[in-house]
Amino acid sequence: MNISDTSNSPENPNSHPENSEQPVGSLPFGRPLQSEFNDGLDYPRLGSVSFRRGTLTENQEKMWEENWPRIGTVLSDELIDIDQWFGRTGAKTILEIGSGTGTSTAAMAPLEADTNIIACELYKPGLAKLMGAAVRENLDNIRMIRGDGVEVLNRMFRPASLDGVRIYFPDPWPKARHHKRRIIQSGVLHLIATRLKPGGVLHVATDHADYAEWIAELVNVEPLLEFRGWPWPECPQLTHRQVITKFEGKGLKKDHVITEFLWQRTDQPAAETEHTDV
Repeated sequence: MNISDTSNSPENPNSHPENSEQPVGSLPFGRPLQSEFNDGLDYPRLGSVSFRRGTLTENQEKMWEENWPRIGTVLSDELIDIDQWFGRTGAKTILEIGSGTGTSTAAMAPLEADTNIIACELYKPGLAKLMGAAVRENLDNIRMIRGDGVEVLNRMFRPASLDGVRIYFPDPWPKARHHKRRIIQSGVLHLIATRLKPGGVLHVATDHADYAEWIAELVNVEPLLEFRGWPWPECPQLTHRQVITKFEGKGLKKDHVITEFLWQRTDQPAAETEHTDV
């Protein structure tokens, strides 16, 4: 099933013929793709996707149309050819799920120029802001995917293809009836583990106390991930975000405590997970 509507640019191996009714980089119409996993683990359930503010300025739109075909793609069922997309082979690759406006992404990228950074985000203005920073500062190690992080992981990345996954300040969904939407659940931890190479790192940070307790109860639930705690001085990837993001700053002003978690992928082979599309 092919739902991507990015431009058919030869520079982007994951792009598709553009739907003339939708602007480049737009999410497809209709109900979002959602996989049905049959492994007995817990996965977040997607709600409808809507944003109160989704407009780009004229300059942002121009920049988006010029650069998205090369550095961006939309959730689809096509596996990403990482080496071709970045134009180099052998580089480490890190996926950031929920990159927001990309403040920390852009700040960290120059310090890990030898690493491929893929930012995954639904919110177009957030991706546009990150794109602006990448273009201005010539950060050629950043690429972007517009779509839900769980679906992107499941549909677009091969097993054992990532060196790291970052999830910084995910939505805490504070109401009890919405906890099922939280991204950190047993099934997602397993999915991440299957996409990480042996030795790969998962880094999660939250400033929400209840969410931190929720995550703490799950640190040892996935046998393919070894919990390394925090801090972990020997961590093989950059963990300092370099800047305080807008949302992180709001939390600090409210005396929120930032809690961080690090896991490392074990050498144990992953069993194949059965799933279907719904």
